[in-house]
Amino acid sequence: MTAKVAYESVEVGMELPAQSFPVTRATLVQYAGASGDFNPIHWNEKFAREVGLPDVIAHGMFTMAEAIRVVTDWVGDPGAIVEYGVRFTKPVVVPNDDGGALIEVSAKVAALLDDNRVRVDLTAMSEGKKVLGMSRAVVRLG
Repeated sequence: MTAKVAYESVEVGMELPAQSFPVTRATLVQYAGASGDFNPIHWNEKFAREVGLPDVIAHGMFTMAEAIRVVTDWVGDPGAIVEYGVRFTKPVVVPNDDGGALIEVSAKVAALLDDNRVRVDLTAMSEGKKVLGMSRAVVRLG
C-alpha cells in the first residue's frame, strides 16, 4: 500500500476528519483476548474499585490504537506511520451499561518535515477529559 495523501496537498494546521470510537465491556474482553492482557482492572468492576479506580478502564494500548485510526484512515496506509507516541493522562472509564464509553479523536498537521513526512498531533478525549497527552505521529506521505 502507499499513502493516498500527497505531501504537496498538506499544510500546517490542516485538520484531519475527527472520529469517535465506542468502547464497551465486550470490546475490552475481545481486546484482552487478542492482546493477552487480562489484568482485571479491564474487566472486573469489583477489582477495579478495590484498587482505587472509578470503574473498569480501557487498556492504554487499546486507547492508543483507536486514536491512531484517525491518521491511518486519513493517509490510507497504516505502513505510512513512521513514529507514534503518547502519554497516558487519564483512563477511559467504561461503565457496564448499553452505552459504554466514547473516545473522541481529532488531529491536525503540526509540522511539515523532510522526506515527504509530516507530524500530526492528536487529541483524544473521553467524558470531556483528555485521555492521551503528547499524542504525535510522524507520517510519510506520497
